[in-house]
Amino acid sequence: MIKAEVEQNLSRMTGASFSIQVFSIVAQSYFKVIKHSLPQVMSKLYLRPLHLHTAPQRSAHGSSFAHRGELRQAKRIVVKLGSAVVTRGDECGLALGRLASIVEQVAMLQNQGREMMIVTSGAVAFGKQRLRHEILLSQSVRQALHSGHNQLKDMSLPVLEARACAAAGQSGLMALYEAMFTQYSTCTAQVLVTNLDFHDDQKRQNLNSTLQELLRMNIVPIINTNDAVVPPPEPNSDLQGVISIKDNDSLAARLAVEMKADLLIALSDVEGLYNSPPGTDDAKLIDIFYPGDQQSIIYGTKSRVGIGGMEAKVLFSHCSTVKAAMWALQGGTSVVIANGTHPKVTGHVITDIVEGKKVGTFFSEIKPAGPTVEHQTEMARTSGRTLASLHPDQRSEIICHLAELLTDKKKEILTANKMDMDLAVNAGHLPPAMLKRLSLSPSKLSSLAIGLRQIAVAAQDSVGRVLRRTRVAHNLELEQITVPIGVLLVIFEARPDCLPQVSALAIASGNALLLKGGKEAANTNRVLHQLTQEALSLHGVREAVQLVSTREEVEDLCRLDKMIDLIIPRGSSQLVRNIQRAAKGIPVLGHSEGICHVYVDGEASVDKVIKIVRDSKCDYPAACNAMESLLIHRDVLRMPLFDQIIDMLRTEQVKIHAGPRFASYLTFSPSEAKSLRTEYGDLECCIEVVDSMQEAVDHIHKYGSSHTDVIITENEDTAEQFLQQLDSACVFWNASSRFADGYRFGLGAEVGISTARIHARGPVGLEGLLTTKWVLRGDGHTAADFSEQGTMKYLHENLPIVQPLVGQRDSN
Repeated sequence: MIKAEVEQNLSRMTGASFSIQVFSIVAQSYFKVIKHSLPQVMSKLYLRPLHLHTAPQRSAHGSSFAHRGELRQAKRIVVKLGSAVVTRGDECGLALGRLASIVEQVAMLQNQGREMMIVTSGAVAFGKQRLRHEILLSQSVRQALHSGHNQLKDMSLPVLEARACAAAGQSGLMALYEAMFTQYSTCTAQVLVTNLDFHDDQKRQNLNSTLQELLRMNIVPIINTNDAVVPPPEPNSDLQGVISIKDNDSLAARLAVEMKADLLIALSDVEGLYNSPPGTDDAKLIDIFYPGDQQSIIYGTKSRVGIGGMEAKVLFSHCSTVKAAMWALQGGTSVVIANGTHPKVTGHVITDIVEGKKVGTFFSEIKPAGPTVEHQTEMARTSGRTLASLHPDQRSEIICHLAELLTDKKKEILTANKMDMDLAVNAGHLPPAMLKRLSLSPSKLSSLAIGLRQIAVAAQDSVGRVLRRTRVAHNLELEQITVPIGVLLVIFEARPDCLPQVSALAIASGNALLLKGGKEAANTNRVLHQLTQEALSLHGVREAVQLVSTREEVEDLCRLDKMIDLIIPRGSSQLVRNIQRAAKGIPVLGHSEGICHVYVDGEASVDKVIKIVRDSKCDYPAACNAMESLLIHRDVLRMPLFDQIIDMLRTEQVKIHAGPRFASYLTFSPSEAKSLRTEYGDLECCIEVVDSMQEAVDHIHKYGSSHTDVIITENEDTAEQFLQQLDSACVFWNASSRFADGYRFGLGAEVGISTARIHARGPVGLEGLLTTKWVLRGDGHTAADFSEQGTMKYLHENLPIVQPLVGQRDSN
């Protein structure tokens, strides 16, 4: 709407006919934009409700935050808006939609109790637009008066001096900010500064006092250099470690240090720092920058507008923005440089940074001892390719050695696990079910070792197995063979036994592996990972399995779509749902819920019903394959079997929730189920009544999660119909739902249970971690040979599958 109105006003000025009203049109255009059009722009934005929160506590100034996650604690924040962020792409006028989005984020943080300051560019661009309109208007009027007709000649615009533009645009820019912040009941104040305001002690104290008072009154200061009077910057004018105010980069840095800000967010039209010139094949954005790494760092391209800004593809030491960031960091203020112009992230770039998400480049004075997660992923992929090319016997040998280490190093493992258990118990935040998962025992380690040896046997016939052979034409043969998926990311909560299981499956399938375990099992995971790498060292592929020990957020890991091929979450349904939401560019293998049903048919055996229902619910209530809903044929309600089921559940202290229909049969019913689609994960279950097997199937399709469902009946026809009609990953007849497990299926172990419709379903073992590729062997064949004028014909003959000699198979 704003763009349309301005263009309409311009068309009135330059059209074939116009009147004296053109003077008022131009004079009022900007104030109309601010007063009338701004609410329309704001209404199109997603305005999150502003809630007052407990104000973050300011960190002791003098040292910056060491990790991104600590940025949530930032109390006083300076947001620097570069010219490219504030202005439109044509460099004439402001990007109002983008600016309104930024204002929304600043206002939201301000209403959380933070102290926000904005260092803004844009006065030059705003003034340039206003002066161009004035010049066009003046030339048009003079030409019309002298020519005596309405037809306008071509008009050329003179080069506009930046200081004049700044003088003309500053008031309008401030009026725009004031109008935008008013939408959030947030007050603003304008502060114009020059270099002298910082070099003169009295002026610097006055400036500091003014800003402190504004922040105390919950006012957002809008700060800019007074570009109408500022002199040209002098080269090498930084004296005695004090940065001079040459542009808004240096102003923001000086202001952040002067005001003891916790965080400086510098937004421009570049992503951040790169390890090589941006746009080149090997250029990678640097997530965390350390002062000691400054030798070969290259910043982005020069901003297109404004007086200051970044210089074009120059080394670190010559970049004004990075120099300012480094100066602020040395002064105790954390710094993040990020892109504020990208349409997909502008609406949340500032809040994402404050929430500790991986956006732009974070400046830190502390370099962690270990490699970055990106480097770990690269190492895993490189070593994983070597792993895939090993002889199957070698992969099996690695897994068997790991199984031996689990037994030989049992004492070391259990000692580390006891440390984790003690910490968890003392903290008191883990429920009993998670504590049980966290705990390891000698018998559990022995079972793990047995499962690993099963995987070692399966590894003999996994990678490079021929699935199909076709003779396409004479001397042209095609094969489809199994290959690893690539790099797997497995995220698991307090379940350390998952680490050796998943590692063994990855080794057997030739996949590289990135592991992110819960902090509750940190000590146990560290020991188990060391043992895994010790086993991998047997054949020189130590780095194929990596344990992420840095403070990486799960959401940040899910953004590595260029580096990770498959994510496998192991944990609560909430964890799985969060990962499925975050991993927009990476496939996720798993299930978000385990709502498993057991249907008791009218022709069921009493003994089988009691045994299966008890085992399905009570063996391990927290497991994803535990029964959550018990469906009972209505005829069973009149049988002694019904009372026996209820008595057994009461004896096992299972809390019963009645479904709507079951409740209607009872005078005094248990608590009614709030939902028929509930995963209790404890000694609780829902009971509902159905009229038939078909109704049970329909119920499960409506309320189930396609995980595991069971029928108990002696009628084979009824059972077969249930098995065929039900669309779940696992469907059982007269067997407990707890059998839905990779170990119990004979897979050795599993990476998880999938309810997806493509790739793997149910317990996912070795086979589910493989994909295929096509290998074509020819003898100078071309597609043209098979055209109408060609000399060859397609045969497409199926050939018998003959596995190649072990060690000669193709691999990924």
